[in-house]
Parts: sequence; structure tokens; C-alpha cells
Amino acid sequence: MFDEVESDYKSGFATFVGRPNAGKSTLLNAIMGKKIAITSSTAQTTRHRFRAVRTDPEYQLVIVDTPGIHKPHDALGEELNTSALKALEDVDVIAMLIDSSQPIGTGDEWVAREVAKASGSKILVLSKTDLVDDAELEQQRQAAEKLCDWDLIATCSATTGENVEAVVQSIVKFLPRGPQWFPADMDTDQPLEVIVAEFIREKVLHGFRDEIPHAVGVQTEELDYVPKKDLYRIRAIVYVEHESQKGMLIGKGGRAIKQVGIEAREDLERLLGCRVFLDLSVKVKKRWRRDASQIRRFGYGEGA
Repeated sequence: MFDEVESDYKSGFATFVGRPNAGKSTLLNAIMGKKIAITSSTAQTTRHRFRAVRTDPEYQLVIVDTPGIHKPHDALGEELNTSALKALEDVDVIAMLIDSSQPIGTGDEWVAREVAKASGSKILVLSKTDLVDDAELEQQRQAAEKLCDWDLIATCSATTGENVEAVVQSIVKFLPRGPQWFPADMDTDQPLEVIVAEFIREKVLHGFRDEIPHAVGVQTEELDYVPKKDLYRIRAIVYVEHESQKGMLIGKGGRAIKQVGIEAREDLERLLGCRVFLDLSVKVKKRWRRDASQIRRFGYGEGA
């Protein structure tokens, strides 16, 4: 049951779309003022479509974060694209992010065509403005203007925080009047088990290159809070596709996976506000990215 609010209260849904590495998750975290979505320079970092909820005395904004839309090379890529495109349906605002520092290409053009088909208000957000000067930003704006019939164009740097609140207000401008659909203290609809698994996967993305980041899937097997010790006991499995990847991920004497655990535990303790005991193991699940049933077991894409 939603909360009763004044008749001029605004509430609605906005989805962030764009190519991989456009800055969607970084902007979402900046808007929320805390880390909810994982980030990295690796394509397919975001595999879940989930909602973040920002509640204000005058509005409730529900942001749908999506995987980057890209040319798929396997069943996982196809599933992630499907998830991202479905997020364009039945939302009030679509914010397409374009990296200000990168040339606009055919991928941006394809995403913009999909955005143009949708019914929601359309906002162009030129992101990563801290990486360009005014002349370069203006050039990018002129090129991006041609991609779609935008209702509004905004610029921001989620890294520095510049214009992040302006982007929020730009989105809120197009929200309809309505009630609070979610509790005021709710930040995200992601289950804690999923957030834990994603925080672990992020550390693998940061620590490894080549095929390992793409081949990694993480599942939280155990998540228990011990009140007497104010401690979470967490057990998770990191899956890869080949024995050679397993060896690299574990590392000599287990040092590599231990480092992943140390870094993930630091994030999880900040998130949970208590001590965390984290037990990680590594297993092989061959060719899981090409198996739709396995992809859904991980909860990626439309399986989320």
C-alpha cells in the first residue's frame, strides 16, 4: 500500500539507457549518494535491470538502471540487450547517456532509434563532462542533438558531482503527479543476496583482464546475520567457464581470490554497517554464457 501524499506530489519511473561505459551506473550512484550499482570499465558490468528509489519531500523518483546496449556475441549478451530494451516500456522518462569524451558511433545511433520508438519523455544526458573542454562538449552536443527529438538536453559529471542535481531536476520535471509507490526508506529493489554477489563480481572486474571478467558469474549461497556478534556470515561461489580461468582467479597459494575477498568485504562492511565474514570459492560452469537456463539461474538480464 502506498503512502498518502499531497495532490501536487510527483512520482514516476525513469530509465537510464546507453552504450556500455556511458556512465549510467556511476550517475545512478551519484544521484543516490551511495554505492548501489557496481562500476568498471569492462563491458557488461551491469547485468541486472534493477530499480533505485530516491524519495524527496516533493517527489519520489524510481530509476531503472540497465545493462549497456551492445552488439551481442553470446546468449548472455542477447539477454542483457533484451533486458535493457524492455526497460524502455512503460516508463515516464528515458534518459539516454552519451559519453562526452567519445565519438558518437553507430551504436549510439542504434540506441537512439530504439529510444525514439518509446512513449516516455526523452532526455539526452551528455556524461563525463570533466573529460572534455567547453568546445569539445559543444561539438558533442551538436552531434547528439541530431540523434532524436529530445525533450531536454542535460550535461553532467557523475565523478565530480557537477550538474548531477540538475539532471535529477530535469527528470523530475517530466514526472506525473502521483503517490509514493515505495517506502521512503527504500533505496533499491535488489535483494541483498544479489547486491552481495555483484559487489564481489566488481572486484574481479577490477582485478583481472582478458576473458576472466566476462566469464565470471557470482552466486550468494549463504547470508546469515549473527546478532550476538553483529556480524554477517556470507558464503559465495565465483563461477568461471574454464579450468585455466579458475587457476588464474585463485592465484598462487590462493592469493588472488583472497585479495578479491578482502576488497569485497570492505565494501560489504560499509554497506551492511557491521563486520563481515566472507567465504569465497571458485567453481567451473562450462560455457554458461551460452546457456539461457544458466544465465537465468544467475539472475542476469530478464532472469533478474
